[in-house]
Amino acid sequence: MIRRIDLIPSSIKLLIALSYDSAALSIAFFLSYFLRLGGEISVVGYSEFIVFALTVGFTLSCFYLLDVYSSIIRYFNAKASLKIIGILIGSACVCYLSSQVFDAFVPRSIPFSFLVLSSMLIAGARALVGFFVSEHWFDEREEVVIFGAGTTGRQLVSTLTQGNKYQVLAILDQKTQYQGRSLFGIKIHNLEYIKVLTKKYKNFKVLIAVSEVNPERMKQIVNQFEPYALELLTVPSMYDIVSGKHTIDELREVSVDELLGREPVEPIPELLSANIKDKVVLVSGAGGSIGKELCRQIIQQQPSKLILLEVSEAFLYEINQELTEFQVENNTEIPVVPMIGNVQNGMLMTRIFDVQRVQTIYHAAAYKHVPMVEKNVIAGITNNVLGTYEIAQAAVFCEVETFVLISTDKAVRPTNVMGATKRMAELVLQGLAKRDHQTRFVMVRFGNVLGSSGSVVPLFKKQIRNGGPITVTHPDIIRYFMTIPEAAQLVIQAGAMGKGGDVFVLDMGSPVKIVDLAIKMTHLMGYTVKDEQNPNGDIEIKFSGLRPGEKLYEELLIDDHAQTTTHKRILTANERSISWVEVHNLLIRITEAMNDENVAEIRQLLMDAPLGYVPESHSSDELENTENKADQTAS
Repeated sequence: MIRRIDLIPSSIKLLIALSYDSAALSIAFFLSYFLRLGGEISVVGYSEFIVFALTVGFTLSCFYLLDVYSSIIRYFNAKASLKIIGILIGSACVCYLSSQVFDAFVPRSIPFSFLVLSSMLIAGARALVGFFVSEHWFDEREEVVIFGAGTTGRQLVSTLTQGNKYQVLAILDQKTQYQGRSLFGIKIHNLEYIKVLTKKYKNFKVLIAVSEVNPERMKQIVNQFEPYALELLTVPSMYDIVSGKHTIDELREVSVDELLGREPVEPIPELLSANIKDKVVLVSGAGGSIGKELCRQIIQQQPSKLILLEVSEAFLYEINQELTEFQVENNTEIPVVPMIGNVQNGMLMTRIFDVQRVQTIYHAAAYKHVPMVEKNVIAGITNNVLGTYEIAQAAVFCEVETFVLISTDKAVRPTNVMGATKRMAELVLQGLAKRDHQTRFVMVRFGNVLGSSGSVVPLFKKQIRNGGPITVTHPDIIRYFMTIPEAAQLVIQAGAMGKGGDVFVLDMGSPVKIVDLAIKMTHLMGYTVKDEQNPNGDIEIKFSGLRPGEKLYEELLIDDHAQTTTHKRILTANERSISWVEVHNLLIRITEAMNDENVAEIRQLLMDAPLGYVPESHSSDELENTENKADQTAS
């Protein structure tokens, strides 16, 4: 119906509006006489008709000249109503003054009656038509509750009440000065009122309208709503709204970052820029989750050149395009050089470092998916161990100043091949660090990052959207989590510390039980968990069993001893290392076994090496011991 109305030509709409207003003004004028004289209107003569004509002519002219007819009726609001009433007040004045000029019979009550009646017939009718014609009437709007009665909340309520998509049920705020008051006719309640709303309306969305809130506060807000299994959405930041990048009603899902977020620690500027500013920087694996974020943060530190090294053409194109757009938006002209290449090709690495005169390397290229590497042992060692060896040797040969390896918590007492290869890569760099050369090797070890390709978060989201079930390997499995931006920022700062051969570990905060994460994510997306207590729930959680080589818990230190550094979230570990001769001999033996494609011998060599690698058999006794340790860690 709305579309049919929109198809009517503007000239026809103007004619209809003029005809209606003329009729409404006539009715208001003569009805005023009728009410005043008790039905006797024979006194209306030639002079009174002149007053009538002048009043109507003045009113319609003002309506036309002041753009009353250019406004869209379906969006008729208080401001448009006040404009019409203001013109009608002028019309009432014209009515009275013209009666004096033409000596017409116009009792003093007539202009007031005319004003009231014409306002009802013109402004009131427009408001009524606007309500019926708008999508409010024909389309079912989504029910929402707004949290936050401050400036952002007020702007959001104003926008949504004028729009057609959402119906605001209530406003919630924890500040007592707002509670009990109304905003655009909508009552403001305390947070406890959410219980009443869920009982009354069952399902609705909660829009969090608080801007510039720190992660710890956002985490508290999210946790207060999470148990009610309501879909949570947040408004853009005030900066994005003011800059025009986003509008206030461009809502987004609450991310898991905000559910697990912690107060960020201000970076140390000197550490951020030490290995980057005015230097040629290369990132291997530039198209991966960590690699991309490293590139984003590196380019903000003004390197003289940034080289993107990636084996995947598609990933390389994606990050190169993103950085190009970033530079256009920020009016910078830092050379960005995308290069397709494999770190296993030592000659190619040497040529790139020599030609580009690379000074700092962030080595993020690696195979990191535990099950994939477990099934592809030779590929995993080729990339993670020999690839690291080749790119590190090339760095030494070309006198690269700093080489930072992105390691993992799975390198600590590894139970899988992936973890063993990353610990072996650390030993390679520790051995190289003891030789006489100009390159400073640094290793940075941390756990899972939210939203990376190997994270459970995107998998859980996909499973929830598909209606479940959510697959969790074990009810007691726990992991440490960190956001990708925080991890990359800490990696850059840790890379500026140490003298060479140092292993740094990042403070990952408190561990998270994966099954609890699955439940919280289900609730945040507006669904309930189906279990014995709630057999009618939406999403079921199934336990698939630990995968080959998977631990119930992860560690960041081998000897459980670490020393603090100048940054409160970066620790330094005093890990065991071996001489370069021992490392080299081990690499030779592993390479020979790989040439023979003898996977069993490769696994045995990894177990015999000083890596602490013990393949997880998942026997009942070992599983029980692991569960006990996981419980202690969680507590």
